[in-house]
This record gives sequence, structure tokens and C-alpha cells, in this order.
Amino acid sequence: MHTLKIVNLTVEVEDKKILDNFSLTINSGEIHVIMGPNGTGKSTLSKVIMGDTHYRILDGQIFFDYKLINDLTVDERARLGLFLGMQMPLEIDGVTNADFLRAALHSKEGDSFKLYGFIKKLDKTVENLKMNKDMIHRGINKGFSGGERKKNEILQMYMLEPKIVLLDEIDSGLDVDSLKVVGEKVMDYYEEFKPAILLITHYQRLLDYIKPNYVHIMKNGCIVKSGDFSLVSQVERNGYDFFINTSENVIEDNSQYE
Repeated sequence: MHTLKIVNLTVEVEDKKILDNFSLTINSGEIHVIMGPNGTGKSTLSKVIMGDTHYRILDGQIFFDYKLINDLTVDERARLGLFLGMQMPLEIDGVTNADFLRAALHSKEGDSFKLYGFIKKLDKTVENLKMNKDMIHRGINKGFSGGERKKNEILQMYMLEPKIVLLDEIDSGLDVDSLKVVGEKVMDYYEEFKPAILLITHYQRLLDYIKPNYVHIMKNGCIVKSGDFSLVSQVERNGYDFFINTSENVIEDNSQYE
């Protein structure tokens, strides 16, 4: 079993505090969803976990399998088994998807890397994601639509087989058909590999396909409410202010999720 443990994490960017004493533990075989209003620190959390140097950790620790990773680089965290599916995947001209994935897997697997097995798996995954096969021979996200970029993130997840999966608003920019494909393929990956998944989203529609074990409501850089899937329906009915402004719901004991 693998564990991502975040302990009392306080983070700032450009002298503005974004995360404030944030704590959460996620284990293999668990899907955690973080929801909350814009500007509350959800995307910052995913970037800090992945090692984005634009953010400064003022206090707290991030552990991967009880190894402190605060000072590790992005590539070092990726080699441990962390993966981030980004909200706005970058376009990189001059490097094809196939070349990028081959280099990443060769770096991860070393001498055990097999080109034939890589090509076979890549072709199968592209087909399962209903992507145009030509896309793997184009520059990374070059000319891709929003939906195609998100599918490309899921393609990378399948090829790299991470142990801890962070998905930052993977549903944004998706039409109904692409949402269904992405949601179902994330769930298929979960069923096959049982990773720990941290999913950041605003909307219930993605959760029609990806079924979380735990749901957390976030405000002002910390979790103000945790519970099961029923919290999602409460958000849909009442909005985030219900949790933020109702005193008995604010800053409850989340120790069962840590």
C-alpha cells in the first residue's frame, strides 16, 4: 500500500498565503474529492504536492510512503509514483507524444523497457480513449482541443502507471461524450491498479463516473468539512456557503481522514 500524507501544510505565493495548516492522508485504493469555491487553494494544493517551485512552503510536511518529499524536484516525485493531470495542459511544440512517453518510460523502467510492449500498449490505450491515432505523432497538445488535451493527460496516466494520481479539474472543457470517456477510463484505471486518487472538481457531473470514498469541502486554504459521497448532493442543493457559514460544520475534526 502507498500513502500520501500532508501534515499542517502552509503555503504562500507572491507573499499571499494560499494553503493554511492543511492536512490530509490518502491511501492506495481510496478516491478523495476536494471541492470548494474558486480561489480557495485547490489547484495550488495539487501543484505544491507535485513540487511546483513557484510556491513557497512556510510550514508543514508532505510525505510519500513516509518519505519526506518537501525538497524533492518534480521529476524525483514523478519517479516515486506521483502524477498530476493538469487543469490546463501545456502545448509543447517539437516533442511528440510518443517520443515524450517513450523517454519517460525508459527513464522509469531502465533496462527493463521494451519498445514493442510500449508501442502495443500505447496503441491500445489511444484506441480505448477514442483518440485520433495521429495525435501521438504530433507535438504534445499541439492544436489539441480542450477535450483532447484532457484525454492526453489520461493517456499519460495509463502509460506511466503512477501510484498516486492527482487530477486537477480534469472535467473542465469536456463535452458530454468526452466527459464520459475520461470519467470511465479513470475509474477503469482505479479498478485495475488501485492507486490513491485525489480529484479536484467543482461539479457533480464527473462524479457520475468516478465514485469517491471521501469528499472534502475546502475554503481559505484548509478543509472545513469532510464526509462521504452524500456531501456532493448537499453542495448541489445548498452551495458552498452552507458549509462555510454554518458554524456547526466549520473546521470539524477530520482525523479519520488523516
